Amino acid sequence: MEETLCPCGSGKPKEACCEPILSGAKQAETAEQLMRARYTAYALHDIDFLYNSSGSEVQQEFDPEASRRWAEGSEWHGMDVLAKEAGEAGDDEGVVEFIAHYSVNGTDFEHHERSLFRKVNGVWKFIDGELVKQQPIRRETPKVGRNDPCPCGSGKKYKKCCGR
Repeated sequence: MEETLCPCGSGKPKEACCEPILSGAKQAETAEQLMRARYTAYALHDIDFLYNSSGSEVQQEFDPEASRRWAEGSEWHGMDVLAKEAGEAGDDEGVVEFIAHYSVNGTDFEHHERSLFRKVNGVWKFIDGELVKQQPIRRETPKVGRNDPCPCGSGKKYKKCCGR
């Protein structure tokens, strides 16, 4: 039987990564493990796990049907963990910054978030997430005006050369 890699992008087999957490056979030991399991729950459409792994504030606002539609309507391509602040086994709180890669109708998307996790009665729970906005692209060189000489060195005006 061929091993299936875990959807979370850890590179580990699913059975040795997120599956025991999703099935309830074991609890997430760190905030990152819970984050990876939650990503895998989206990939596998396990909406009950998403609800149960959330704190009470999130559960009050949780829309299972909207979550199911998003999970089932997306193709999940993996997740990159960019940073962690605390969230280890001995901590009570932690933050995981990640980018989830997915596509909808053939268009690729990235969900970049900083998620807060907290232990509630000794169990890690998702408490809140804050989207990380992409920084605007800043031009390194001055803008070339239409009537300026073309930067390619042709001697022509930009509008008559590369600006066409």
